[in-house]
Amino acid sequence: MFAGKGGVGKTSIASATGVKAAEAGHKTLIMSLDIAHSLSDVFALDKGLTDKNRGMPVKVGDRLWIQELDINEEIQSNWGDVHRYIASLFNTSGLDEILAEELAILPGMEEVSSLLYINRYAQEGDFELIILDCAPTGESLRFISIPTTLEWYIRKIFKIERRVVSYIRPLARRFYEVPLPEDDYFRALKDLFVRLEGIDKILTDPAVTTVRLVTNPEKMVLKETQRIFLYFSLYKMCVDAVVMNRILPANLEEKYFDDWKESQKRYLKLAEEYFSPVPIFSVNLFKNEPLGAESLKKLGANIYGEHDPTQHFFTEKSYEFHHEDGQFLIRIRLPFLTKEEVELNRLPEEIVIRIGGFKRHILLPRYVATYKDVKAKIDGNHLNIIFGGKKDGKQKT
Repeated sequence: MFAGKGGVGKTSIASATGVKAAEAGHKTLIMSLDIAHSLSDVFALDKGLTDKNRGMPVKVGDRLWIQELDINEEIQSNWGDVHRYIASLFNTSGLDEILAEELAILPGMEEVSSLLYINRYAQEGDFELIILDCAPTGESLRFISIPTTLEWYIRKIFKIERRVVSYIRPLARRFYEVPLPEDDYFRALKDLFVRLEGIDKILTDPAVTTVRLVTNPEKMVLKETQRIFLYFSLYKMCVDAVVMNRILPANLEEKYFDDWKESQKRYLKLAEEYFSPVPIFSVNLFKNEPLGAESLKKLGANIYGEHDPTQHFFTEKSYEFHHEDGQFLIRIRLPFLTKEEVELNRLPEEIVIRIGGFKRHILLPRYVATYKDVKAKIDGNHLNIIFGGKKDGKQKT
């Protein structure tokens, strides 16, 4: 996954990585997760502005494909009953039928469709390497949180909601014009969840999936990169490299850029301090916009040199679970975190970690869920959550 702040060059870096990997003999797919797709543009394909090949992969070179999802196609394939019900709600409120259908394309639908493709490709072995060109930070985080959110909904809410609606639907038809979802709606949701089964393990296994953060040597961009590093760690994703893009070349002699060069040197040094031991790949600013296979090939060589772009450069796990001194410990790698920024909530069978506007539910083993005493502390780059003391007031540990 290539992620980062909008405008840092993610699409170019992801595409260059794909070109280099395909050249090395790996059957590679580059998939765009951004609603504003631009893979076709960076490969300089002769296509119409809205031509996405019906959302199917397009071959752009030997062992290399790109894919830009078409949400209208995905609605027909994956969201039919769900979309129809949501559109009927909007239509009941007095909206024009066409506008209601447009508004019924909700945030998250395209991300779930992407996850369905990834899960299928991974299970069927269609490609050796899948490169995800992520949307800007907030949308990327929504993408990786979807498996956990869906699992929580299906486990906690879905069955109760489905049962309650089945009971009150006949009565509601007498008194309300607003339609309640039919059972087809619930079957469609459950089918989506079943088809996503296993995707969370694929995304959070550092031997399978890693994140590469693309950034620039500027204060605001680095701050955003620190935040996204923290949030990806919260969702158990392994960041294996940082790509520092658009560095002014050292041999640039134009005095106009002197202050920029000094500023970049300062932030490059800070980046090494921030992200160590995760490796940083430095990429000079090109003379021209990298467009087309040849330019992307040069960019790939500039990024990786002799390295194989498919190797995982850092594989430390974000989470560790183990016993220590008679207590159960969850140890989470969360760089840049301070105790003022984290909030923990204990529920009967899980612990909820909230950092800023994002939260993560961690299911607890049954025997750990019985512990009453919980405490937490920050140890360097790690958050330690410690369970110990009394068990339901009956046992001690």
